[in-house]
Amino acid sequence: MNSNDATTSGQTSALAAAASATPKVSLPAVRKPDLMVPIRSLGMNHRGRIAQHLKALNPHDRYFRFGFAASDDQIQQYVDRLDFDRDEIFGIYNRHLKLIAMAHLAYSNSVHRDASAEFGVSVLEHVRGRGYGARLFDRALMHARNEGVRSMYVHVLSENAAMLKIARNAGAKVERDGPESEGRLTLPPATLDTRVTELFEEQLAQTNYRFKAQAKFIRNTINAIRSVWQPGMPDRRTNNREQVKS
Repeated sequence: MNSNDATTSGQTSALAAAASATPKVSLPAVRKPDLMVPIRSLGMNHRGRIAQHLKALNPHDRYFRFGFAASDDQIQQYVDRLDFDRDEIFGIYNRHLKLIAMAHLAYSNSVHRDASAEFGVSVLEHVRGRGYGARLFDRALMHARNEGVRSMYVHVLSENAAMLKIARNAGAKVERDGPESEGRLTLPPATLDTRVTELFEEQLAQTNYRFKAQAKFIRNTINAIRSVWQPGMPDRRTNNREQVKS
């Protein structure tokens, strides 16, 4: 072995020793977003659950959603004014039929074609990191295209980095004006694919909602039976027969 080989071997050994001495850092596990998230259109019969969802937001989330720390009364006024005939409301329900995420697509006028639409979204804190906000944005964007809307935008606080990231990832041009920012996206025309996809996703979400409603009904029925009957409790029919014999 010549001197150059000896030098190279020594350097390699030193690097290996340094690497083994360096403490390993374990990265936190990242939850992958759900592959299929049933998102359904919400109507007037969902108004109560919408109010319940928004009132469950903490002060920080209310500040991001409305631009100020809205009180319960202010949230109720907002919900009472929702126009389900003009605008579109989308929601994600969990298996307990609790509204865990929702989006409001507000049109600039009653005639959607050639109009613009503003997007607003809220996600409960305990289900963050699952991509629900981005999925709701995609769903609203597809619906807006199919309605003939020309542009879609978000108007949020500049510190709302999560919403601005969603808008930028979709191709929106974001402009900042002090404490507020606006991201605007020009929408291409609808295609056969966007129309068929929206129809399929809506039917899937409706079916998923009915399944969850049936499952909840069964759970409630079982819980009601358990609340009035406990193991070891004598059967009512047995008591009746004993009373007849006596």
